[in-house]
Amino acid sequence: MSYLVLARKYRPRRFDELVGQEHVVQALSNALTQQRLHHAYLFTGTRGVGKTTVSRILAKSLNCQGPDGQGGITAQPCGVCAACTDIDSGRFVDYTELDAASNRSVDEVQALLEQAVYKPVQGRFKVFMIDEVHMLTGHAFNAMLKTLEEPPAYLKFVLATTDPQKVPVTVLSRCLQFNLRPMAMRTLQAHLALVLGQESVPSETGALRLLSRAARGSMRDALSLADQAIAFGGGAISERAVRQMLGSVDEAHARQLIEALGRADGSAVVELCDGLRRHGLSAAATLEEMAAVLQRMAVWQATGRAEPDLDGADAAADAADDEASLASLSQQLDADETQLLYSLCLHGRAELGLAPDEYAALVMVLLRFMAFAKSAETTEKKSLSPRPQAQPREHPPAQPQAQPQAQPQGVLQVPLRVATEPSLRTEPRRVASASAEAAVSFASADDAEFWHETVTSLVDAQAITALARELALQSQLMARDVGHWLLRVESEMLNQAGSKERLQVALAGLGHAVKVTVEVGPVTDSPARRLAAAQSERLEQAKRSILEDPFVQRMVQEFGAKIIPGSIQPI
Repeated sequence: MSYLVLARKYRPRRFDELVGQEHVVQALSNALTQQRLHHAYLFTGTRGVGKTTVSRILAKSLNCQGPDGQGGITAQPCGVCAACTDIDSGRFVDYTELDAASNRSVDEVQALLEQAVYKPVQGRFKVFMIDEVHMLTGHAFNAMLKTLEEPPAYLKFVLATTDPQKVPVTVLSRCLQFNLRPMAMRTLQAHLALVLGQESVPSETGALRLLSRAARGSMRDALSLADQAIAFGGGAISERAVRQMLGSVDEAHARQLIEALGRADGSAVVELCDGLRRHGLSAAATLEEMAAVLQRMAVWQATGRAEPDLDGADAAADAADDEASLASLSQQLDADETQLLYSLCLHGRAELGLAPDEYAALVMVLLRFMAFAKSAETTEKKSLSPRPQAQPREHPPAQPQAQPQAQPQGVLQVPLRVATEPSLRTEPRRVASASAEAAVSFASADDAEFWHETVTSLVDAQAITALARELALQSQLMARDVGHWLLRVESEMLNQAGSKERLQVALAGLGHAVKVTVEVGPVTDSPARRLAAAQSERLEQAKRSILEDPFVQRMVQEFGAKIIPGSIQPI
């Protein structure tokens, strides 16, 4: 007898055997029990989540005759009557599956619809199942609209697609739509353990976790990978064999790379990447595993506990070890650096295919993090070292000479710059403070210029880098007093404790020993905007200089020369 692959052998045949789609099972079961049946159903979802399986179970529920031949419409088909067994084997004459990927023209659809005029031969209902329905042509969709809206009482339509955005709204409006979700990794892992237990195949928990992750939400992919792993491992599934089969990177490699980056040890990073190359491990898998570890680190840094990731009898002991390891690893990076490295890993994975050598691209992605995010200790030492060239010019005192009128206690008057006005004129606005702290003097146009020159000095001296540099450039100085400055940014991502601390240390190196407070709100004047405006003005001057040049004008007039847009850059 020929071998039947696991994905086909363990295809669910009843609603209660479906895994991970409880919301669809509940809706269809209630409709069948109450016999409130729609004439057209649309199942959407990624590959391998059960769209065709649900269609076949629904067809059996509509046509089940019961073990004694006296059954009716039911949410629990018997599985032994002629209708159930014929649908499972694919030979039920009143159940028709059409693959729209290869039968997409109007002729194929019309040939299917011609069968609609005939009543069922064996069953209670005719069921037309059109898979990948989004592949049909526009004329084919139009041909089926009338029948789809008003089919005979004995006809049911079941449509399935992985891309519902391509299905015309005229079709969507005629169907009940159910979205089958990608399955969680734990759901896949638990079902794999159940299937392999029934098959008497020895398996390791770590191996099942790897297979579940590689399946990316698809039960069919998970079972197909399990088949491959059984063949690769000679009848058993071990974590080591699965890693070798998938080219997966052990979590220990990812942790070692993160630790090396936390130490800013470039030599160790390069050596570890060379080791991955020697062992034939995937660069893309390395970045994926690092992203997974960084995600759990971010959860730990935000909540102080590890995200639940383990199931089974040994879950408690493994979780304790995992939390201890995460706690140690989370000390290597600040929260903002964790977010930065996570983003670089995600974007770097897309860049691997652009490089001639994926391992060289991996090294560049990791070294890019070291270029952007230096350790706090290094930044502090640089910012506190004397930099005569970085000293700002003298500025007016923090308090304006003309004292403002008395304001009610607990209220600050902060200048508001209107975004639609190009000038820097300000008008006062009252903003309620969070608490009755010491009075803070009000920022002015002079303060904006002072903040711009201060930040420029810090950037030129490389006293601030990475997110601290972005915080300074993107912020607006709203108010300042002796010992306290209030900044405003538009992005909550810039409001990180580590960035503020580095900025305070850098400001102290310039003689401003102040506490920096950051609020989130609209920003109309920041060093970044001023630098962009200055760059834009230089570009416009360069364009005018080129366009007004007599030689250029003569070349345009006499020889039809053209100035390529974007080719002019200020020197």
